[in-house]
Amino acid sequence: MVKIDLVERENHVYSLRAKVFYRIRNDILNGVYKPGEVLVEKKLCEALGVSRTPIREAMMQLEHEGLVQSVPNKGVIVRGISTKDIEEIYAIRMMIEGFAAKLAVENITKEDLDELKEAIDLQEFYTTKKDKEHLIKFDLRFHEIILRAARSNPLIDLQRTFNHYVQKIRVSSYKTPLRAQEALKEHKAILDAIINKDAQLAEKLTVEHIKNAANAYKN
Repeated sequence: MVKIDLVERENHVYSLRAKVFYRIRNDILNGVYKPGEVLVEKKLCEALGVSRTPIREAMMQLEHEGLVQSVPNKGVIVRGISTKDIEEIYAIRMMIEGFAAKLAVENITKEDLDELKEAIDLQEFYTTKKDKEHLIKFDLRFHEIILRAARSNPLIDLQRTFNHYVQKIRVSSYKTPLRAQEALKEHKAILDAIINKDAQLAEKLTVEHIKNAANAYKN
């Protein structure tokens, strides 16, 4: 019984640490805390209803990810996502997702293809409705299915490590007029290349698609 209690206690502590970390990270990525803003430990404790320990552990992890910076005599300052970070994220996406599309041509199943077609149909529906929230959801779904269809655990692990950044940037890239229609057209072309078993074209079109998303974000 004692051992079980200890395990449950450890799991609770880990869960609390994770919740605090993800909450603060999401708030930084969503602009609740702005770059240059000082994160006051006491205020975070009161806002999240936790002690100082999980807050301090979250700050250490956030600093490791580059989202905050500990400055002597000032405290923990929000760094956020820099222009350089964004450029690097898009460059990494081009490599990971381009290669994933190439592998997907070789490994995709009928079930995967059916899901891709459904994701595009729903993306098209919400594009006509100008429903940005659902549109982004099925945009993300399209890319997730291709990544899964690649059947490559290393690629999935790489994507998972910075997926929270990608989601934030994906939302911002849709602020450009007509980007939704362009992205839909690009997705359809990628799907056609996969259906036609053209691995090189699928990779090329995916890289171009991500480049276009990067340009939309910059504009």
